[in-house]
Amino acid sequence: MSIDLQAAKQDLLTLKEEYETRIDKIEDHIQNPQDDLNEHWEDQAISYRQNDMRTNLMVEARQSLIYVENALSRIENGTYGKCEVCGEQIEEQRLQALPYATLCMEHAE
Repeated sequence: MSIDLQAAKQDLLTLKEEYETRIDKIEDHIQNPQDDLNEHWEDQAISYRQNDMRTNLMVEARQSLIYVENALSRIENGTYGKCEVCGEQIEEQRLQALPYATLCMEHAE
């Protein structure tokens, strides 16, 4: 199996852009709430809960962005698509589903 590094890099760059956009939007929603808190306690509780949810989504997006950036680095240093445990090629289907995968199916389980 031969990995098309150019296609993988393009997919990762697209994914990187998506995560960066998502992070920017979430940060904007947190810093500039669309609906200002009013004097009703129930509305405040809902708004706080939404901010907690947004914060969790931002943490996940930032972690995924790190994974993508690490995968781009692996492309540059020639280790992309190799399992970090056994050194064998990661299955093409796995990389298509999870382009920043670092483990083959055997070691991911």
